[in-house]
Amino acid sequence: MNAVAAGLGAAAGFGGLGAVTGAALPTRPRLPLAGLCAAGVGAAGCAAGTAALGGAVWSARLPGLLPLAGTVWSVDALSGLFMAVAGAVVTAVAIYGIGYASGRGDHGPASRTPQAVLPLFALTLILVPAAASVSTFLVLWELMALSSLLLVLTEHRERAAVRTAGVWYAVMTHLGLVLLLAGFALFAAHTGGEDFERLRRHADALSPAVRGTVFVLTGTAFASKAGAVPLHAWLPRAHPEAPGPVSALMSAAMVNLGVYGIVRTGFDLLGGGPAWWWLGVMAVGGLSAAYGILQAAMASDLKRLLARSTAENLGLVLVGAGAAGLFAASGDGPLAAFALAAALLHLVNHAAFKALLFCAAGSVVRATGERDLDRLGGLRARMPVTAGLFALGALGAVALPPGNGFVGEWLLLQSLIHGLEVPGVTVAIVLPLAVALVALSAGIAAAVFVKALGVGFFARPRGEGAARAQESPPLMLAGMGLLAAACAGLALVPGLLAPGLDRAVAAAGPRVAAPVTGDGLGVRLHDLGTTLSPLWVVAALTGALLLATAAPRLYGPRQRRVNARLWDCGGGAPSPRMAYTATSFAEPLQRVFDDVLAPEQDVDVTHARESAYLVERVRFRNRVPDRIEHRLYEPVLDALARTGRAARRLASGSVHLYLGYGFLGLLSLFVVLVVGW
Repeated sequence: MNAVAAGLGAAAGFGGLGAVTGAALPTRPRLPLAGLCAAGVGAAGCAAGTAALGGAVWSARLPGLLPLAGTVWSVDALSGLFMAVAGAVVTAVAIYGIGYASGRGDHGPASRTPQAVLPLFALTLILVPAAASVSTFLVLWELMALSSLLLVLTEHRERAAVRTAGVWYAVMTHLGLVLLLAGFALFAAHTGGEDFERLRRHADALSPAVRGTVFVLTGTAFASKAGAVPLHAWLPRAHPEAPGPVSALMSAAMVNLGVYGIVRTGFDLLGGGPAWWWLGVMAVGGLSAAYGILQAAMASDLKRLLARSTAENLGLVLVGAGAAGLFAASGDGPLAAFALAAALLHLVNHAAFKALLFCAAGSVVRATGERDLDRLGGLRARMPVTAGLFALGALGAVALPPGNGFVGEWLLLQSLIHGLEVPGVTVAIVLPLAVALVALSAGIAAAVFVKALGVGFFARPRGEGAARAQESPPLMLAGMGLLAAACAGLALVPGLLAPGLDRAVAAAGPRVAAPVTGDGLGVRLHDLGTTLSPLWVVAALTGALLLATAAPRLYGPRQRRVNARLWDCGGGAPSPRMAYTATSFAEPLQRVFDDVLAPEQDVDVTHARESAYLVERVRFRNRVPDRIEHRLYEPVLDALARTGRAARRLASGSVHLYLGYGFLGLLSLFVVLVVGW
């Protein structure tokens, strides 16, 4: 029996290293087969996507894989971009995951490893963009949803929050699947086939009402997968509760496929559409960017903060995609291509720095057992490599040079600003608002990641887990190092991506001259006459920093340095309780956006028994709920709960009553059939 239990544990664990429930059994060291398999899948996907970005296009039909319809595959530059991004993220995260799974550490479930379903999840992330028929796409989409759900539920036995997150994720993703199925079924029914090529050829023959309905149904489903507001309720639950490697894959690769679906369906299959389609996409994107980063600013949970930041960055990508559609509907093809290229470039940059940030956060959780920033601190000295890598990812997230997020957001702003020249009242109203939202989100993002880095990694440790933290294993650092190298390359030489971006934009729809070119060192924007060289920007910043540091030392008055004790006002040495916490850091922003966030505060005062004028204890609680969720989802859930309680009355346990229900049902069906006939 022991041998059987050990064999089952080896089959169910992540690469043979997963935790086996029950009594501990002596086992030999096992190879991380699942991790190696996932890394191989990622490398193959990255190579195939890179080849497609280089101009290779291929398609295949395998009739035996699915009954009746078979499977159809096609890879162009647009598919290749998403395959390459997903493959690169999967490869680095799989290497990181092998180290993550190499031991449970001292914190139990916090370091538990994902199960062997991870290679299947990685495979679906890469194959979804290659699907070229409705049935193939939907099957892979559902496999991706189910495999990711299983990974989110890895620690469901230990924590109730994981089970709650799993329920939310399962409901939201399958509601999206219903919308997706309805939209593609309507599309296929009116075109007489389900192959993407046939849909593409016959899309112009559809009536405006059918085309609009297809776009709204599928666009809503894809926006839900991208975590766009107000369909974001699953994202800040599922991403934080999943293990570290799974969080990185979901936030840096899976949500991108929501953007892929909108671009593929709206631009390619439907051939573009009227302005109202894309105004809706821009509105959802702008709301996601502003609301997501505001919620991130209030969060004290490190992984929840990063999840909210994902909603913000995917919102910016949707703003760019919507602007591209709006420009195309206005007849400005070159500007549409430029806006879409900016959106896709920011998506690539986001995948790199967000995967790095989630992996670093997973390292922190594994080492400390804590996600609460208010109980962290002091990790710069105890985990210096992880702290440095998190800082590099945070630099990309704030969209300032020399971070890799800077180039994509700069191009997005350039496209929106130059779009003001497009005639039309709608454009004149919408684009300034979009520019303001992009600028606002970038400014708040700087405060968010200063908080995350400063409170979580500097000062003194405020919890026992942070005080005992140790640096991550070498394989985890190696995986994060690969992501850090990608961030550095995208920040310094983004021009290397320009040819691939141009091919991806052309494959999506806007058939115009290359909107972006680059020689590796710089990026040139055709039709705008603008050039940006991030490498020279970094060199200038470095030179200015060195000059500002060296000049006072060389030419300033020489003073003798005296080591003196810091004056403590007679109160003793500062304690960790005196340091800024994440809550106190965010309090000024909370006051500014008080009407939007509507925080809930409660003060509980306990008086001493001897006198009502003496206070024994004061407890202050501050909570910033999700107002959209409160207004939109809670009434629906309450109505469903009331309906369920009312329906219980029908189940009285009487067999005669149940037979009566059956008779009434058959009678109603008979009446409907007779009337219809």
